[in-house]
Amino acid sequence: MATTKKTGKMEDSEFHEFFIDELKDIYWAEKHLVKALPKMQKAATSPELAAAFEKHTQETQTHIDTLEQVFELLGEKAAAKKCDAMAGLIEEANGVIEDTEAGTMVRDAGLILAAQKVEHYEIETYGTLRVFAAHMGHTDVEELLSQTLENEKATDVALTEAAEGFINEQAAAE
Repeated sequence: MATTKKTGKMEDSEFHEFFIDELKDIYWAEKHLVKALPKMQKAATSPELAAAFEKHTQETQTHIDTLEQVFELLGEKAAAKKCDAMAGLIEEANGVIEDTEAGTMVRDAGLILAAQKVEHYEIETYGTLRVFAAHMGHTDVEELLSQTLENEKATDVALTEAAEGFINEQAAAE
């Protein structure tokens, strides 16, 4: 395992504590998302979107594992703090399922919208946390967060491709 390169002065700083607090926030978000994605998978109409949600569930579990590594590298206990933003985004995804008809591409378009809102939240969070880690000299943590960030961006692109490939067109025709 890589050793953490630290500047030393950051350990007890307010900035470092804020960083840890935000890691706890995204940890909660990922742990709740991994439970919500199978429901979205089950609600999806197209097999392609269902498969994308299944893949996203597996990737989200990897993100949880990575965050646990990050906490360990920082000498912190992996702990979750409720993420109000993700709670709201998951609630919104559930609303899409409730408000759309099963078996329709309108539902799939709505699920993609909900999933991309989640992705954009995660992209911004991991991007900022990566920069925070860099400024504190946590180069190994920065690298792990960068890997997760790139994965989140790839998921967002895949969702866009599914929407633009056929789902939005079919939804518009329903």
